[in-house]
Amino acid sequence: QVQLVESGGGSVQAGGSLRLSCEASGYSERILCMGWFRQSPGKEREGITGISVRGNDGGTFYADSVKGRFTISADSAKNRVYLQMNSLTPEDTGTYYCAAGDTLFCGNIAVPWSEYNYWGQGTQVTVSS
Repeated sequence: QVQLVESGGGSVQAGGSLRLSCEASGYSERILCMGWFRQSPGKEREGITGISVRGNDGGTFYADSVKGRFTISADSAKNRVYLQMNSLTPEDTGTYYCAAGDTLFCGNIAVPWSEYNYWGQGTQVTVSS
């Protein structure tokens, strides 16, 4: 089974930056897509970004709420993804979850939470004003 471990969360002031990491292990060669979701207080869980790590390699999508501020990337081994978050605002506060899928293809399209196969435990991001 694929295991996902997120890291890099923390507390920052508005305007600051954080970099989140997600490392996949265990049958990670099967992974086609990886992405990030967040759950913010009082809001629905939101798919904010995703990347194709096989097939349409490197294809990405971004939710409008993060476009231009967040960047997703993958390392050459395709077992890690990173989320560089810049110009953070209090609205970015929430729990960020890494997800991975091995039964689907993704590129520049959003993939729903339920269509992924594996999820991490989440990492907390808090942005103060």
